[in-house]
Formats: sequence, structure tokens, C-alpha cells
Amino acid sequence: TYTTDTKSREENKKTIESLYRLSVDIKKIRRLKEWVLLQDAAYVKEIADILKEMGADETTVANILERCPEAILHTPAEINSQRALWQLVCQNEKQLIKLIEQFPESFFTTEYHENQKANIHFFQELGLKNNIITRFLTSAPNIFYNPVEKNKNVIETLQKNYLSLGGSDANMKIWILKLLSQNPFILLNTPTAIQENLEFLQKNYFTDHEVLQLLSKLKGFIFQLTPTTMQKSMLFSKNVFKCSDQELKHLVLKCPALLYYSVPVLEERLEGLLKEGISVAQIRETPMVLELTTQIVQYRIKKLSASGYDIKSGSLERLNGTKKDFEVNYGKIQSKKERPIFNPVAPINIED
Repeated sequence: TYTTDTKSREENKKTIESLYRLSVDIKKIRRLKEWVLLQDAAYVKEIADILKEMGADETTVANILERCPEAILHTPAEINSQRALWQLVCQNEKQLIKLIEQFPESFFTTEYHENQKANIHFFQELGLKNNIITRFLTSAPNIFYNPVEKNKNVIETLQKNYLSLGGSDANMKIWILKLLSQNPFILLNTPTAIQENLEFLQKNYFTDHEVLQLLSKLKGFIFQLTPTTMQKSMLFSKNVFKCSDQELKHLVLKCPALLYYSVPVLEERLEGLLKEGISVAQIRETPMVLELTTQIVQYRIKKLSASGYDIKSGSLERLNGTKKDFEVNYGKIQSKKERPIFNPVAPINIED
């Protein structure tokens, strides 16, 4: 018996037996979501049969029910409706069952069924490919819970601003689809918040073209900020680099992270670089280094130092880029170091 929120209710024996027959780890469910086992109504066998019908084997069924035990509280009708809905964007049931195994919580959230359906149709009409929509369903399910009108309003606001900032009609659809693909969470914002952020940039001397540039560089993440946080980050950078408004603007265009990261994050990364003996002047020259975490910077500096590259007197460009970019640059330094110096006029020693 349980005496907390469950009001001394006992576990449903029928549910336990049904799960046991499916080789589900009941201890795991007790530990993570014991409340599921206390419900009077559960559809263990029915939900398992639907999953098997889709092609799931016994191990897969057990794995899904362990990860998302609340699945057994949905009626077979609800799950079949959800199955039909996801089939609108899945290539086949093999792909569908694979997605359910990886993201069971997203699939078994059936409360917003009508909103999900309307939003899938809206995204398809907008021109998003089905593989992108399935990615949204699994990684950003919240956007489907919105009423479709709310998502339409956000898209219309983005389209209107894109055109007013000098974007062309011909490129607008591609721009919107790319922005959405990179950051579907844009749709969780309100049209007002989007408007306020764009106006903030314009008030801070960014031209319309530069604002568009920032939107693309930041992949829409700018809409997850507020004018207050952006103002604080810009003021911090201005004080650190001792620059004018125009100079600051160019630094932000070069490294949008100065706008995106909060002051504590920028502060921590700056301190990490200074501790390594790097100067503020070097950072100002290559601000993109602030996009890297302190741990990544330390690892890369250590690796470069071992190859004889002095970061204090050299360029910080060597630290930049993705892991792949860095490894390519590091490889070049290594091969340069290992290559023997050939002097074409040196005499050749030949032993008899």
C-alpha cells in the first residue's frame, strides 16, 4: 500500500500479472512511475497486441512499456488513432515502431490528438517534408499541442518580418522552412515576443539586412531570448572589449554568441581563456572562441601545446570550429612538425 498521493490504494494485481507475462521489469516501473500500477483500469494486453501488430517483438514491447508505463492507461481506440496519425508522416510501420521505441512518451501523449492532426496537415501544406515532421514529433512534440491557429500566427509574423526586413518573396518559403527545420521551438514563442526582439536589434543600430543575417546565423534561437537578456549580454561585451556601439555591433555579427549567451556563461568562458594566458585583445580579434565551453578550450589548448603550438602568441583561430574542424587543423600542425626540413643545396653524404 502507498500512503502519499495514492491514498493507500493497492497495486492492481491484474495489471502486475499482465506485465509479468510480457517479461516487463515491474521493479523498474515501481521505482519510476509506481502510480501507473495503482490505476483501476489498464489495457496491458491490448496495447501490447497493437505494438506486436505493428511489428514489435517481445523485447521491444517490454522495453517500450518499461520506459513509458503510462501507455497501458490509454484505450486501444486512442492508440489506434495515434497510430493512424503518425502513419501520415512515417514511411512504414517498421519506421513507426522504431520511433515509438526511441520516443515512447511522444507517441503515447494522446490528449492533444486533434491539435496534432491539424498541425501535421498544416506543416505538410507549408512544404515541410515528412521526415522533418517525424523529427518534430519526436524531438519537439510540444509544438503539436498548440492549436494550429497559434502556429499559423507565429509563421505569419515571421513571414511579415522577413519581407519588411528586405527578404524577397521568392526566397521566403525556403527561409521559413530552413528556420523551422533548424529550430522548431520558434513556434512556442508568441508573435509579440518575436516582434519585440526584432525591434530591439533595430534600435541597437543593426540594419535590416544585418538583422536577417543574425536570424539565420542564430538559427532562430534569438526568439528564445528577451530584450533584457540581450541588453545585458551586449553591455557585458562592450565593457570587456572596451568598444563603441558600432564596434560592438561588428563583434556580434562576427560572433552572435555574444548576444545569445547569458552574462554568467560569457563570464565563465572569458575567465577560462584568461586563465590559460590568452589576452582580451586576442579574444576580441577572434570572439568566436567564446562559443566553446571552457572544457573544450582547455582540451584543445593542451593538445596544441603538446604539438609545440604556443596559443599565447599565436592565433586563436586554431581553437575554433567543430570537433572535426579542430582535428583537421591539428593534423596540419602535426604533419608540418613531423615533415623533415629539406635543404636542396646541402651536400649529400654517401658512404662507400
